[in-house]
Amino acid sequence: MQRSLLLAKIHSCTITDANVNYMGSISIDQALLDASGILPYEQVQVVNVNNGERFITYAIAAPANSGAIELNGAAARLGVKGDRLIIMTYAQFTPEEIKTHTPKVVMVNEQNHLREVLRYNELQNNDFHAELIPSLHL
Repeated sequence: MQRSLLLAKIHSCTITDANVNYMGSISIDQALLDASGILPYEQVQVVNVNNGERFITYAIAAPANSGAIELNGAAARLGVKGDRLIIMTYAQFTPEEIKTHTPKVVMVNEQNHLREVLRYNELQNNDFHAELIPSLHL
């Protein structure tokens, strides 16, 4: 049996543009995709912290280090420039893989530039908690 767990997330990034006439998806700065391990065309869940909207779409790459986080197509109706988002991706894990899995959390600054990459810490007794431990500081 496999279970779906959080693989990675980009935490508290800011919408820089919304284009309802584009053919769907969310454009994400390539540097943030690289840091999180999210692939172009990978399914992502997006949560808008400002209005509570949640939706599923796919990621496409925006130029690296541009700070771009852009809602496209129908998703552009679910947020406006300046809204804060959490962008998450999930993966299927076996019970053995779950024992060592720690999701990656990409933290950004106000311009959506990479600040640091953290990982959730999993306790030895398999009790998950929200303590973040640094894995890369920039």
